[in-house]
Amino acid sequence: MTLLQVEGLCKSFPGRRARWHLKREGTRAVDDVSLDVNDGETVGLIGESGAGKSTCARLIARLIEADAGSVSFDGMNLLGLSREEMGAARERMAMVFQDPYSSFDPRVSIGASVGEPLLLHRRITKDERNRQVAMLLERVGLSSWYMRRKPRELSGGQLQRAAIARALTTSPKLIICDEPVAALDVLVRAQTLNLMMDLQAEFGIAYLFITHDLALLRMLADRVVVMRYGKVVDRGPIGHMYSDAAHPYTKELLAAIPSVTPTRRRRVDAALTTEGAAEQF
Repeated sequence: MTLLQVEGLCKSFPGRRARWHLKREGTRAVDDVSLDVNDGETVGLIGESGAGKSTCARLIARLIEADAGSVSFDGMNLLGLSREEMGAARERMAMVFQDPYSSFDPRVSIGASVGEPLLLHRRITKDERNRQVAMLLERVGLSSWYMRRKPRELSGGQLQRAAIARALTTSPKLIICDEPVAALDVLVRAQTLNLMMDLQAEFGIAYLFITHDLALLRMLADRVVVMRYGKVVDRGPIGHMYSDAAHPYTKELLAAIPSVTPTRRRRVDAALTTEGAAEQF
């Protein structure tokens, strides 16, 4: 069943005038983007930096307002909701951002930050809220000891786990992940991805996973949507993208995936070997 349906989404940002008498030209960051996410599914939104991926995510969550288009989530037209109605809808939708340090208030404890959605959306006692926060932190691999810590006292990987715990507080149906592992080292990145897949299997969460790394999506995504210059240029099942990519830009992304034995390196080594052999004669 379709959980999220985005159609014809557009967003422009005003530019600067070259001269005072000239018309200001805007930048079209998102241009007629359409995509969908089904229940319990992971859809990857991929493209190079500046492709419009993060802007698209913020438009879907209504952190910024769209110029045109429609966003239907769980049967609701999000773009037509009032501020109060949108606040209620966010109980079933969450976001995890790229930089965990900028998504936490440095003055507030981890326990208070993770429990904030419960404070906004659930009428429960403080003791019950703390109990649920401790349980969620344990679920993502952090002990309840971290509830009293400030963000600066945690590593990047630990803080991203806390961000995932915060996203889970209201049992959302969809989590929008905006480059959630880009700032993490390789080992912590793998641990975080494994955690997200385990949580999806346990709770049936759907992910809209934004990244520039097509290799990462191979282990995570069911389908992929490719963006370039604000437009969707390709889409399809992840297996099809790897075996029979049609769009030239998708082929460029595939060619950019690092290889253990890169063809170019082999060619360079062969050339050097040949050159060395020629010099001996």
